[in-house]
Amino acid sequence: MNAVGIDVSKGKSTVAVIQPFGVVIAEPFDVFHTDQDLKELVAFLKTLSGETKVVMEYTGTYYEPIANALHNAGIFVSVVNPLLIDDYDTNRVRKVKTDKIDALKIASFALDKWLKLREYTPASTIRKTLKVLNRQYIKLNKMLVMQKNNFIALLDCCFPCANKLFASPRRESDGHEKWVDFVLKFPHVDSVAKLSLSAFQSKFQSWCRKNHYKYSESKAVEIHSYARSQISTLPMTESVKTIIVESAKLLISTLEALAKMRSEMDELASQLPEYDTVMGIYGVGKVFCAQLIAEIGDVEQLKSGKSLVALAGIDPPPNQSGSNDPKSRSISKRGSPELRKTLFQIMTVYIVKCPADEPVYQFLDKKRSEGKPYKVYMIAAAHKFLRIYFARLREALHTQRA
Repeated sequence: MNAVGIDVSKGKSTVAVIQPFGVVIAEPFDVFHTDQDLKELVAFLKTLSGETKVVMEYTGTYYEPIANALHNAGIFVSVVNPLLIDDYDTNRVRKVKTDKIDALKIASFALDKWLKLREYTPASTIRKTLKVLNRQYIKLNKMLVMQKNNFIALLDCCFPCANKLFASPRRESDGHEKWVDFVLKFPHVDSVAKLSLSAFQSKFQSWCRKNHYKYSESKAVEIHSYARSQISTLPMTESVKTIIVESAKLLISTLEALAKMRSEMDELASQLPEYDTVMGIYGVGKVFCAQLIAEIGDVEQLKSGKSLVALAGIDPPPNQSGSNDPKSRSISKRGSPELRKTLFQIMTVYIVKCPADEPVYQFLDKKRSEGKPYKVYMIAAAHKFLRIYFARLREALHTQRA
């Protein structure tokens, strides 16, 4: 038995090898994540006599180069949650932490959990790419919110409530929003108010044609009348126009990037076997479908619906001590926050649409009618949604194989 502990960091890892009863086969040494170093590590591990198992922590994407190299060479690799390593062998008062000590600690963990170690299986390229895209999509969405808030604050000084002039939804093809494109053409209230109605109608119609929007004469009259009733706190100078125009361009570029990401995410997700099944679940559209698949991954890697609930971090772990056994417990939040956010958004769809025949909504409405707080019935409904998701996908995948 050769237990190999690897403490992973960016571009470099520290490796230690021990055997039962604390026999150190190889003192901790560093391995860089280069092709040559990884080949030398594989060759070294294959020279060890007896069964060899390698354990390392899940550390973002830093572990993947060395984990994939060892897995492809036919060496048993297990990637574990860092919390398990952190909670292991803490029988000391003075906290000591170095890469070498951590590597030995991970190797000791590998010996103790030898029979329970789960072998690492690399995710497919499509799933890995989809997950990266989803994480970038979420970050870009946060940027979009900040940019919109900043842009609207600027408009309040030049063109108050211009963001409320149009109720048109976001255009799916390129992500453009009509009010943003409008402000790019008419960045100040005076750029509308100082024109005659006929002159504005002509410009507005030309703008609609150029940007592929439907022209409405009554809407042109409404905007012109509204602009003449507003007061701006900043004059229509070149500097002010430059600020508004550049902010609008930045916002439009973010909207276009998000539209491209949504399209690419749907394209990748549609190549996976569970796509049609997930799309068939109520409340799940193209974006939510791609996000669910990206964050959950292959359900066949999970043992049960409980494992999926734990992956989302919405499971309330037991917290009993002596006579103290509280009925109300907090969720663990030890899973994917991105998955939890997607689940809450889907539950919001159920609340808005109120599909009476859907079991998830029926359960949510039951908990709500019992007087449960908002977070409680939302989490309970998300819990039920995940169990249904797991059952439907396992059944669909089994049918496809048959």
